[in-house]
Amino acid sequence: MIELLSGILFKISLLIFTVGLIYRLVQYVRGLDWRLERVAYAYMGKDGVLGAVWSIFKWIVPFGTRGWRTQGFMAIAFFLFHLGVVICPLFLAGHMVFMEDALGVSFPSLPVAVGDVFAVLGFGSGILLLLRRITLPQVRFVTDWKDLAILGLCLVTLASGLVARFDLFAYEFMLGLHMFSG
Repeated sequence: MIELLSGILFKISLLIFTVGLIYRLVQYVRGLDWRLERVAYAYMGKDGVLGAVWSIFKWIVPFGTRGWRTQGFMAIAFFLFHLGVVICPLFLAGHMVFMEDALGVSFPSLPVAVGDVFAVLGFGSGILLLLRRITLPQVRFVTDWKDLAILGLCLVTLASGLVARFDLFAYEFMLGLHMFSG
């Protein structure tokens, strides 16, 4: 099962990810209301595109927007969660060995302890984000099953990876669950 998950199924999942990402980008651009966008860019003049890029940058930087500053606790949880789910797959030593074998590509790897910290912080923050989505009426209102499913899948991936990493319970099963959910 591990060979199947780390072989052809891994490559199929990367293909689905890439095609899905391109599809979502195209759907996003097609869904823009060009009349409204034209008004915004006309107002900003030549700085319209630069302003849009600056706005995206401010959303990426922790506390870069007013919304991030007014909800500091959730901003921290949001960023820690995303750091965990991005840093762990791309920069953990075990993942780099796997990526090198499967794709011939690797990045510099983090020390194991740093990866452990990112995984634990990502998991804990993900739990906080899940609780927020379930308990706060204003957030629950805009949450659908897909939001909960993707968050749950990320949490299963992080949890099973941590359990396998520390060999706490049924290593082979947890490794398979980690790879399958990832």
